[in-house]
Amino acid sequence: MSNSAGAVRNGLVLRISLPASGDLRDIAAAVASKVAQQLGVKGQDGSLGQALDDLALRVEPSADGDVAFEFFKVDRELRIEARSGNRASESRLPLSA
Repeated sequence: MSNSAGAVRNGLVLRISLPASGDLRDIAAAVASKVAQQLGVKGQDGSLGQALDDLALRVEPSADGDVAFEFFKVDRELRIEARSGNRASESRLPLSA
């Protein structure tokens, strides 16, 4: 991601699929933080990691299942979708002006 902050066009930015449990789940928060920083999300005070945890809980993955996170830039928002099986949930964060 060598673009300057906010330079990414609308659309899918990143898709990552991780085990629902275990240490690899922590990777999602770290990656999300970098994506958000690149896109210009304001005030990352740990709320991004909490948003990912909340999304993962809403899709209720099985212990041995995966959770797929997709990060989209939609105008002045970062939309994060979580999917597991046939369940999906999303969260939106404002991007800086």
